[in-house]
Amino acid sequence: MKPLDLPNRPRRLRRNAVIRGLVRETRLAPEMLVYPLFVCTGEAPRREVGSMPGVYQLSVDEAVKEARAACADGVPGVLLFGLPDAKDDAGAAACDPAGPVPSAVRALKRELPGLLVITDVCLCEYTSHGHCGLLDGETILNDATVEQLARVALSHAEAGADIVAPSDMMDGRVGRIRSTLDDAGFTDVAIMSYSAKYCSAFYGPFREAAGSAPVFGDRRSHQMDPANVEEALREVALDLEEGADIVMVKPALAYLDVIARVKAEFGVPTAAYQVSGEYAMLKAAAANGWIDEPRAMMETLTSIHRAGADIIITYYARDAARVLSGSATAGGLDGRAL
Repeated sequence: MKPLDLPNRPRRLRRNAVIRGLVRETRLAPEMLVYPLFVCTGEAPRREVGSMPGVYQLSVDEAVKEARAACADGVPGVLLFGLPDAKDDAGAAACDPAGPVPSAVRALKRELPGLLVITDVCLCEYTSHGHCGLLDGETILNDATVEQLARVALSHAEAGADIVAPSDMMDGRVGRIRSTLDDAGFTDVAIMSYSAKYCSAFYGPFREAAGSAPVFGDRRSHQMDPANVEEALREVALDLEEGADIVMVKPALAYLDVIARVKAEFGVPTAAYQVSGEYAMLKAAAANGWIDEPRAMMETLTSIHRAGADIIITYYARDAARVLSGSATAGGLDGRAL
């Protein structure tokens, strides 16, 4: 058969793995991955989170072991969430220098000095009511909460955190945290702000892992409406004005357009969080044999980076890093890293 007279044949550049690799536009790398860890007190063995296979609640010593393994896989940093022994209305344990997060920070910096340590700054894991701030009745008090968050961030900086990450979505918290850190001499501690954090249905498994489900109501009063993107740009602009060094969009997969808009508008270091529900969906589908999990993992992470994220926080960090380093393969992807 006579070939069609087609001067342009895009398939020429898809013929084999080598050519596809040469023209690939979006390239993931292990150094853009951050690994979330849930840290508790005591020396209990690791406890798997039922809705998040492969994710564990870890004592400090176990968190160090997990972080060391992640470093060996090529993951450069961790994001710590604390699980206290006791909770109260004010989330007082969040500021405890002997609490799980400061204790883990000190241990990690002692054992793995080259590891980047980021700490979550919020009260929801520490309050008996499960909300992200101090309450008056059922109303969150913004300004009083901001003061408490600044104290939490300072306790993390004193323990040795490299970056603090306020995730509460209170107004003005970035500026207050920045001034508190600077006044205490921690001018080099960076702030990664959850700038566009949506009131999402995809947080359920995290709330099981962190024991942070609200006992009444929801978080619509401070987390963003999933329908809004212009508002996200305003939130990012405010956080940058207040001193944020890195901005974040959360969740990631349902908000790729927001990631793209934020990166295009501001051009600053941009993080995205592939959250617990997004991870759990892939795990559940893979367990039922409905998807190829390694391929789906790499495809979703690539989409987040393609949208504009420079930093990806994901529970798949170790698995993805192994694929990217060549020590594991994502089946069906030519045995090559994306």
